[in-house]
Amino acid sequence: MLEGRGKYLGITTNNWAEYQGVLLGLELARQHSLTRLKIHLDSELVVRQLNGQYRVKDAKLRLLWEDVQQALKHFTACEIVHIPRAQNAAADRLVNEALDRHLS
Repeated sequence: MLEGRGKYLGITTNNWAEYQGVLLGLELARQHSLTRLKIHLDSELVVRQLNGQYRVKDAKLRLLWEDVQQALKHFTACEIVHIPRAQNAAADRLVNEALDRHLS
C-alpha cells in the first residue's frame, strides 16, 4: 500500500462503503500517477460486480459501479481481487480511525 485513507460515510451498507473505498483509492492512485493497479476488496459481491461476473441490481450501487468503470479508464491495467476480511486488517484499521475521528 502506497497510502491509506479512511473517510466517515455515515450509516450505510457494506457494499456502498466498498464502492466508496474503491473510488477514493482510484482518486489517490491518479494523484500518484499510477497506471497499473491491484485492488484488494473483502466484499466478494463487489469484486464479482466489478469484474463483470455479477450484474449490479441495486440502482444506487449501479451509479457507483458506473463511476468506478469511468475511473478505471484512466489506468492501463487493473486487477480486482477478493481477499478474506481476516487478511484485510489495514482496511479495518482505517475504518476504525475514521469512526474515532468522527466520534471525537
